[in-house]
Amino acid sequence: MQKRRLELEYPLNARKPDILWSLMSTDHGLERWIADRVVEEDGVLHLTWGDIYGTHHTMHARILEREKNSHIRLRWTDEQDPEAYWEMKIGRSELTEELCLCVTDYTWAEDLDDLHELWDGNLERLHQSSGM
Repeated sequence: MQKRRLELEYPLNARKPDILWSLMSTDHGLERWIADRVVEEDGVLHLTWGDIYGTHHTMHARILEREKNSHIRLRWTDEQDPEAYWEMKIGRSELTEELCLCVTDYTWAEDLDDLHELWDGNLERLHQSSGM
């Protein structure tokens, strides 16, 4: 059974991609809305949720592509599906010309709603922490 692709687009209150790029491509930026702690080492992001000195969960994502002010594509290091990755891309709305964050992610069919909710929560934290 193959994973299903989920594509989401979130409008942002931003005019220039530079600030969004720093929030989606740096350790410090990702810590504001994706995970509690993020460390990049040798092209791998180590993302930790929870208390790093107590109960926590850490996952590791290899950076496959990173193009400044455009996109970052990652794959979990334990991913078995060769087609699966997750990507955050800076786009523009065709209707309003405003910046938007385009997310592509993969999961099992029965987990699509949960993954959508996870990204909705991430974007809510992005809005709260940055005003975008």
